[in-house]
Amino acid sequence: MELFRLNRALALCGLASRRKADDYIRDGLVRVNGQTVTDFSHMVDLNKDRLEVDGEPLARHKLDYVILHKPRRVVVTTDDERGRTCVLDLLPEALRHLKPVGRLDADSEGLLLLTNDGALAKLLTHPSHQVPKLYVVTVEGRISDQHLRTMADGVQLSEGKTKPCWVRKISANAHTSVFELELQEGRNRQIRRMCAKVGYSVIRLVRVAIGGLQLRELASGHWRRLSNEEVAELKRLLD
Repeated sequence: MELFRLNRALALCGLASRRKADDYIRDGLVRVNGQTVTDFSHMVDLNKDRLEVDGEPLARHKLDYVILHKPRRVVVTTDDERGRTCVLDLLPEALRHLKPVGRLDADSEGLLLLTNDGALAKLLTHPSHQVPKLYVVTVEGRISDQHLRTMADGVQLSEGKTKPCWVRKISANAHTSVFELELQEGRNRQIRRMCAKVGYSVIRLVRVAIGGLQLRELASGHWRRLSNEEVAELKRLLD
């Protein structure tokens, strides 16, 4: 359940700016579940509560699903006390009520899902569902096939051994190596720690897919809404 202050809820429904919403509330024009409410800070659940303004019912809360190509040095939080750019800063005001699903550290980039569908977000991040996430990893030096197999079989980290994962080399030379790695778990900075364990430093880490969602040609710092088919595919993945 996600609750919003009444004035923000009206703005999220597209009725008006928050200032105009305050006017409607102050003038006694807003009803919640049949009762007139004049308290701006009254909390409502947009998925359950019935809202009316001047006798006209408002549409139920619209669920939004967005993918963002997170750039490096942007943090996956809704606010940052250190003043760093947050992922919500890259979205228009109308979408800043969305919440990021899962984590992606500040030095990493790539696909990030944001939504106000709390139930779906909870399922996607629950360990029991093991939703696959695909990354393209660039490390310093020429990585050996043996070290790739070691990571694929599982690496012993401080909190325990990582689960087996899929790994495929893309290219390698004396200076850098590039490979794909698919995880079904999400420990903190897991790929960087796995690479360090076998002796490699990560230069670049890009998440390119979550389940059936793909980053494709979406430019860094840009976002797009999911299609109905993509949302349905995500939900099928969790059935």
